[in-house]
Amino acid sequence: MNRYAEAVQAFRRTYLTKVLGAHDGNRSQTAKSLGMTRSYLFRLIRALGIEVPAPRRGRPISREP
Repeated sequence: MNRYAEAVQAFRRTYLTKVLGAHDGNRSQTAKSLGMTRSYLFRLIRALGIEVPAPRRGRPISREP
């Protein structure tokens, strides 16, 4: 891979990581904010080797009465 391609890939990885963080890892919201489909975002995440934690479902359970 040439330097230009490496720089583009590094930028894409950094940018997607930042946008995912801004949406707390929510891939649907991230894709919508970037104007792309979720499936394309998923392919980019996989291709760029970005690790996204599994989404939290529901609200945390409160143990207080």
